[in-house]
Amino acid sequence: MSALDFLVELGTEELPPKALCKLSDAFRTGIEKGLKEAGLKHGRVQAFAAPRRLAVLIEQLDTEQPDRSINLDGPPLQAAFDAEGEPTQAALGFARKCGVDLAEIDRSGPKLRYSRSIPGQPTAELLPGIIETSLNDLPIPKRMRWAARKEEFVRPTQWLVMLLGDQVIDGTILTQRAGRESRGHRFHSPGQVRISEPTSYLEDLRGAHVIADFAERRELIAKRVAQLAGEQNGTAIVPPALLDEVTALVEWPVPLVCSFEERFLEVPQEALITTMQDNQKYFCLLDANGKLLPRFITVANIESKDPAQIVAGNEKVVRPRLTDAEFFFKQDKKQKLDTFNERLKSVVFQAQLGTVYDKAVRVSRLAAFIAERTEGNAQWAARAGLLSKCDLATEMVGEFPEMQGIAGYYYALNDGEPNDVALALNEQYMPRGAGAELPSTHTGAVLAVADKLDTLVGIFGIGMLPTGSKDPYALRRAALGILRILIEKRLDLDLVEAVRFSVGEFGNQVKAEGLADQVLDFIFDRLRARYEDEGVDVASYLSVRAVQPGSALDFDQRVQAVQAFRNLPEAEALAAANKRVSNLLSKFEAKLPDTVEPRYFDNATEFSLYSALQQAEQAVQPLAMARQYREMLERLAHLRGPVDAFFEAVLVNAEDASVRANRYALLARLRGLFLGVADISTLG
Repeated sequence: MSALDFLVELGTEELPPKALCKLSDAFRTGIEKGLKEAGLKHGRVQAFAAPRRLAVLIEQLDTEQPDRSINLDGPPLQAAFDAEGEPTQAALGFARKCGVDLAEIDRSGPKLRYSRSIPGQPTAELLPGIIETSLNDLPIPKRMRWAARKEEFVRPTQWLVMLLGDQVIDGTILTQRAGRESRGHRFHSPGQVRISEPTSYLEDLRGAHVIADFAERRELIAKRVAQLAGEQNGTAIVPPALLDEVTALVEWPVPLVCSFEERFLEVPQEALITTMQDNQKYFCLLDANGKLLPRFITVANIESKDPAQIVAGNEKVVRPRLTDAEFFFKQDKKQKLDTFNERLKSVVFQAQLGTVYDKAVRVSRLAAFIAERTEGNAQWAARAGLLSKCDLATEMVGEFPEMQGIAGYYYALNDGEPNDVALALNEQYMPRGAGAELPSTHTGAVLAVADKLDTLVGIFGIGMLPTGSKDPYALRRAALGILRILIEKRLDLDLVEAVRFSVGEFGNQVKAEGLADQVLDFIFDRLRARYEDEGVDVASYLSVRAVQPGSALDFDQRVQAVQAFRNLPEAEALAAANKRVSNLLSKFEAKLPDTVEPRYFDNATEFSLYSALQQAEQAVQPLAMARQYREMLERLAHLRGPVDAFFEAVLVNAEDASVRANRYALLARLRGLFLGVADISTLG
C-alpha cells in the first residue's frame, strides 16, 4: 500500500494567544484520533501554530483505507424462530440492526450471524471529514460567527490548505475551499504563498517571513532575549507563560531593548514588573543583585528599517503605566500604614464573620498566641497581624491586586516598622501554591499560620464546608499551607490549643460545639495526600493518626519513624503481635490492674517479657523526651524475641482471674510502649 505526506493548514484572523498552544495540541490529537478510527497508518505527526494559522503535517500516510470485515452475532436459533419456523421479533430486530433482509443472515451455526466485507475508501475522501471533526471538537469556550454565515469558529477563517503529496484534497471546511495557497507575513509578505508539497511547508513560509513552528519561535525569542539582556549587563525575567504568550503573538519575532526613566525605580519593582509583564508583555531586566534595571525587552512582529521608532513607541506606551504606579505609591505613603485599618472597618470579610478589620484583630491575637508557644516574638507577631490587611485599602493594591502583601512590606519599612514585621506582611500569603516558597522569618511563618487558621475556623464555624468540586475560600490549600510551614519550618505548635484559642476569638459568631475537632480532622486529613505524594505508605500515616498527636511537626517525626521501622526484620512480627494484643485488650471486660505483679507469674517467659519491658521503658524514656522516635522503635524491636516466646508458651486467658488480669496488665504495658510512637497494630 502506498503512502504520502499530508499537510493541513487553516488560516484565520489572529487567534487568542493564551489559547494557541492548547488549540494546536487539540487539533493534532483530533486528527490522530480520526486516522486511528479510520484504520489509516502513518508516520510522525507534527503540529505547527502561529498567530494566524493552525497546521498539522503527517508523514507517510496511507493513501487507501484497508478493507474491513464486520461480524455480528445475533440471537440463538431457538430464540430466532418459533416452532413453526417463523422468525421471532428477536430475529427481525437483528436483521434491522444489520440493515439487511433476514434472508441475508447466516443461520448455519448455533446463532444468527451476519458477516460483511467493507472495501476501504481512498484517504483523500476521508480526510475532509476527519479534519472537520477535529476542528469542531477544539476546546473553544465561545465561538463566533462572521459575515452572514452560520458557521462558527474561534476566529473568522481566511484560507485552507490540504495537500496529500503534491495533490490538493478537494473539500470545503469552515467556509474555505481547500487549495495550496497559504499567506505570508501580514506586512512583509501579505500575498499568497504557494505550498509545493507538505514537507516544504516550513521553508515556503519562512521565505514569506513566517516561522510557523511554535517551538522554533519560542526558542529564538528566549535566546535573543537572553543575549540582549547580557549586553545590558542584566538577566531577563522570562516566565514560561509570558514566553508562550509572546510567542503566540508574533510570526517573525524581533526582540528589541527599550528603556524608561530611572526615577521610576523608586517605586516597588514588583509593581513595575507586574504592569510591564501583564499589560505590555515585556521582559524585564534585573542586575546581578536582583534589582530592576531601567530597561525592558519588547518583541516586535516586524523587521523594521528603523527599529528606533518601534523602541520609541514602546517607551511612550509604558511611561503612563509607570507614572500611575509612581503616583499611587506616593499617595499611599502620605499616611501611616496602620491608618488604612479605618477603611477596612467598613469592608466585609464575610457577612457572618464581620469585617476585614475584625479578621486582622483576631489574627493579631492568634499570631501572638502562636509566637509565644513557638519561641517567637509575640509583640512583632501581634503588630504584623494588626497591619496584615492594611495594604488592601491602599491605592497601589487597588490598581495592582498582585501587590497585596508586597505593598504592605514597602509601606511598613517606610513607617519604620521592624524588618521582620514588614516581611511578614508579604509572607502571610505563603506558600502561594503547591511547592511554592515558604516564609523566611519566624514572624512571617507565625502570621501565615494564624491567618490561614482563622479562615479555616471561621468558615467551618458557619457551616460553609468545602465540597468535592467547590472550595471558594481555598480551605484545602490553607490547611496544606499550615502543615507545610509547621513541618518544614520545624515549628512545634500544638494545633489543638491553637484551634481552640481561635474558636474562642470568634465568640458567638460561630457554632463552637465540635468545631475544633472538625477543623483538626480536616487539617490532619490533608497529611494523607501529602505523604502519598512523598511515597510514604498510607499505613504509616494511619498508625500515627490513631494516637492523635496535636503537633504537625511531631506527627511528621512519628510517621518518618514508622516508615523506617517497617523496613526492620522484626516489624512484621511485632505489628502482628500488637494487633493480637489490641484485640485481646478490647475484649477484656474487667478493670485492668494498675501494676503488674510478678508474684502471679507461673511461666519463665512471663518473667522474661516483664524484664525486657522494664529495660525497654528505661531505655526509651529519654528517647521519647527528645522525640527520637526512630531510635525508640529500633530499641522496641528488641522485644520481638520475648513477645514471641510469651505467646508461644502462655495462655493469656488463664482460669485464675488474678493471673488472667495480671497477664492483661503485662500486655497493656507492652502496647503502651509502642503507642508512645504510633499504633503499629494497624500495620499488620
